[in-house]
Formats: sequence, structure tokens, C-alpha cells
Amino acid sequence: MGGMSGAELYLVLVVGGALMLFLRGRTAPDLVGLLVLLALALPGIVSPQEAVAGFSSSAVIIILGLSVLTNALERTGVIARSAVWLAQFTGTSEVRLLTVVMSAGGLLSLIMNNIAAGAVLLPATMQIARRVNVLPSRLLMPIAFGTLLGGMATIFTTANILLSDLLVQQGYRALGLFDFLPTGGLVAVAGIAYTALIGRHLLPNRASPASIMRQFDPPPDLAATYQLDERLWDVFVPDESALIGTTLHASQIGATHGVTVLALQRGQELMSAPTHEDVIHAGDTLLILGREERVMPLAAHGVQVFPSGAASRHVATRAIYPAEVIVAPRAPFEGQTLTELQFRTRTGIQVIAIWRGNRSYRTDVGKMPLAAGDALLLQGDPKAVQALADQDGFIVLDMPRSYNPDPRKAILAALITLTVIGVSAVGWLPTSIAMLLGAVLIVITGIISMQEMYRVIDWRVIFLVAGMTPLSSAFLSTGLAERIGNVIVQLAAPYGELALVGGLALFAMLIGQAIGGQVTALVVGPLALTAAAQAAIDPVPVAVAVAIACSASFLTPIAHPVNLLMVTPGSYTGADFLRVGGGLVVVWFAVLICGLWLFWGIRL
Repeated sequence: MGGMSGAELYLVLVVGGALMLFLRGRTAPDLVGLLVLLALALPGIVSPQEAVAGFSSSAVIIILGLSVLTNALERTGVIARSAVWLAQFTGTSEVRLLTVVMSAGGLLSLIMNNIAAGAVLLPATMQIARRVNVLPSRLLMPIAFGTLLGGMATIFTTANILLSDLLVQQGYRALGLFDFLPTGGLVAVAGIAYTALIGRHLLPNRASPASIMRQFDPPPDLAATYQLDERLWDVFVPDESALIGTTLHASQIGATHGVTVLALQRGQELMSAPTHEDVIHAGDTLLILGREERVMPLAAHGVQVFPSGAASRHVATRAIYPAEVIVAPRAPFEGQTLTELQFRTRTGIQVIAIWRGNRSYRTDVGKMPLAAGDALLLQGDPKAVQALADQDGFIVLDMPRSYNPDPRKAILAALITLTVIGVSAVGWLPTSIAMLLGAVLIVITGIISMQEMYRVIDWRVIFLVAGMTPLSSAFLSTGLAERIGNVIVQLAAPYGELALVGGLALFAMLIGQAIGGQVTALVVGPLALTAAAQAAIDPVPVAVAVAIACSASFLTPIAHPVNLLMVTPGSYTGADFLRVGGGLVVVWFAVLICGLWLFWGIRL
């Protein structure tokens, strides 16, 4: 733009650099937020008080309190029981099935974040899919979309919270539950109806290898299912081998060569999933998984290496428990390797392969940094797998968490949550104070301890939001928001108020497909509110429209973590999201425009 000041140009560079980092995905989003904060504070674009104001903003307090309430509902089994109760209404009709699972996602996301709602429903839905003989690919994407649609109808969604906070910063009233419920609820109902009646015809019929295995008893040949034929080897230990008398851990077979010992045959005894402490004896045969160039150097230890035959492949099939475990978004160990986590030592479970996207990685899996959405193929005792299902960050697809909650605590958690939502909705308390009150009551009643509260808060979101919050002040103080707002108004003004608000929502939706709704709310929100003020339009419905647009993450799997959560178990591709989500975006936009007309009086 011509005539821009040095401060405006600098702010453009900061925003552009931050967006590039978000798009590349190599830098943690919360670190990007802190870098933005420093980039604005150090040269004095914002004052020191404005730079750190995000840490005490009402948005951060609401997110903090909501994290505690959500965890309390999960921990006491309230959410799991709700999911089981809703599952009773699925029936066998695909239309009814989709309607129920999407509605379940939407209802849960009214009071908890979308990722948590998706994580709770994922194992339950996999069980429903097996019970009614429906492929998971027919249900999992709709669940993700259901949670996103439900998030449009409540204040308790991060983007909605942020837009409310931006309104307050600019001198307007905060948003409440009933500001989102009419328009967002209409969009949610229409979106669910569209997906169940029309969008279902665009869903793929595709099964993941793990789901194929679980359809058979006995299971099919594992080597063929997981394309391991060329990577299974029999390693015989003769009397003169240097490995005799050493433990598997001391032998360094896995650490040095990057291979996996699946089983150990000793005479008539077969040891599946041998431990690190098992000792290698003369005459043992090790069943090893690995590439040829990694396995052949084992001959230096005085062993004999042979390609596995049909009998060994049968052993491999029996040795691996057919469980698929998904790494949840924002898992506490995301970015760490299995070796760093000491995964096998701590759990007694061995990871055979890691599925990322549509590709299987079978070599050096212990050295791969874990990413959200990864699927782990496991070897281990079913009881150990159930224990893994009960740990934060892991979602075992064929078994839910085993809850043995105290009924008193479950009732207390539900009552506290409903109470704070109620007092917030009717305006008796500001939403931030109500959420903080709820978190404190959860601790006081002993549902979770103070130490546990610190662990359950998603600090990454807190630092992202707090770090990016000074952008709003920078947009206003440099005059860049006014400049961009003028351009937006000039382009849309000739077509009326509805075109302006709809255009802003459409812009936010498109930007959100690449950088996510949270960042979009912080970048597009100040510009949209400024444009509304310049066009003499009530900024409140503009904030509602833009916030709802930030949740319309239907076109790409990276647009929202809940989409990413469903990719591997549903065997989805980016084209699947574009095909199914494209029609949903059309419905979303059309109904949003109708909602702005009906409930907010925005006219052409």
C-alpha cells in the first residue's frame, strides 16, 4: 500500500513472518506467539504493558478455566458416559448413524473444546462402526465436522472467546452464549443435515490396515497386511555366537541396527514381545523386523540370517496385538521420540510401525519425533494396551479409557460445569470470572488436585493467545487496521452491509484453512472490527460472523487439530476433505448469511 509508515511496514513484516512460520509448521505455534510479542515490544510498536496484557486477558482466563472443567468431566467419566448413552440411538441406518454421531460431537463441543470432544468420541465411534459393520471412513470425518459445527453455537470456543475479548478491548460489550446460539445453532443443524443426507455420498469407502485386521478371527497374514514380507527375518543363534548370554538390551540389536525383535523361539517355547531383560541362548531363533541392509550386519555377531518363511509370518501375526494407537493433538510428548520417552521400558509395549498420513514407517521408529495424528502399530499384552489407553495423549482406537469414577465426583463435576455455564449465560457473572470460579470449585471439591490442575491446562494455547494478543494493539496504534479497513469498506460498501459482513466471514474462513482458527481470529478480528466501525455497522454481529467463520475448518486436514486426529484411522486424504468439506462450506456460508439477516438485522 502506498504511503505506509515505517511502523506499518514493520508490522506487515512481523505478521507475514509469523504466518510463514505457522504455514511451515516447523516452529511450535506457542513459540511463534512469543516471538511476535517480542518483535512488537522490543522496537516499541506496543508498550510493555500492552505486550504482556494478553497473559491477564479475559480470553486467557476463560481458556484456563475451560481446560480444568473439561478435564474434570473427562476424568470423572461424565463425557464417556454421555458418549455411550448417545451411542444407543445410532441404529443401523447410515443417515441416522451420521446424524447421531455428528450431533454428539456438536453437543459435547458446546461445553468443551473440539479436540477433547473428538478424542472422546473416536474410540466409541470405532466400536460402533465394528458393531454395525460400517467402515470408519464413513463416520470419522463427520465427527470432526460435527464438533466444529457445535463450536459455532457457543462462546466456549477459542476463536469465539478471542473475538469477544477483541470487542472489549475496543470498547464494546463482551459476547455471551446467546449471541452465538441462534446463528451458530442454525448453521450447525443445517450442516449436520447436509452431511447426513448429501455429504455422505461423497465420503470415501476406505479401511485402514488395522481395521481390516480386526474384522477377521483369526487375523489375516500380518506380513501381507502391513507389507512386511520383505522385512521379516529369522536370525538363528549358533553355539559360537557372541550374543549368547547377553540380554536383548545389552546386545544393542535394536539401538545399533534399527531393527525390532518381534519374538524369540527357544525349542518348543515361543516368547512373543520379549523384554529387554530376556537373555539370548544358544539355539534361539529371533524373529526380526527390519530392512535387509540393517539386518545382514547382524552376521558379524556370529548369527545366521534367513528370510522368514510362512511359519514365521504366522508367528508375527500372532505376536502383534492388532491395536492402533493415535497420538492426540497437543499430546504432552509431541515432538519427542519413543526412545526419549523410554516407551518400551515404561509400558512393556513395543511399537512395530508408525503410520503417518498414508505411509508406514518400519525402520528406526524409535528415533522418529512423534506428531499429532500418528498411528502406532503395537506389540504387547492387551492389558498393557488398556493401560496405555488411560494415559493422556494416547487414543487407543479399539478400547476407550477404563473409568472407575467416584459417582459423587461425577455428579459434582457436572453440576459445577452446568452452574458456571448457566450464570455466565444469563449474565450474572462475566464469563471469565465464571470459568475461574468453576476451576477453583473443581479443586476445592477434590475432583482434581492443585498440582493436577497445572498439568491439565493447555499452556501452549495460553502462550499462543497471550503472545499474539498484542497484534490487536499494534494494528490499532500503527493505523494499519484503519488503512486495511478502508480498503475493505471501499471494496464491499457498494454491495451493502450483508456483502461486507459476509465477505469478512468468507475471508476469515479461507485464511483459517491454512493457519487455523485461533490465529485467524487474532489476525483478521481487529481488521474486521475496524472495517465494521468505519462502515457504521454494529461490530457485535461482525465479531460473531468472523468467529463462526474461524470454526469453518472443513477444507483441509491441517485447518484444525480435530481433523488431523481423524486422518489416519479414517485413511483420509486431503482430497477427501476438499470434496466433502466443499459442499459443507457452501451450506455454512448460505445459512450464515440467513442467520445474519434473521437474527442481527444485517441487510443488503
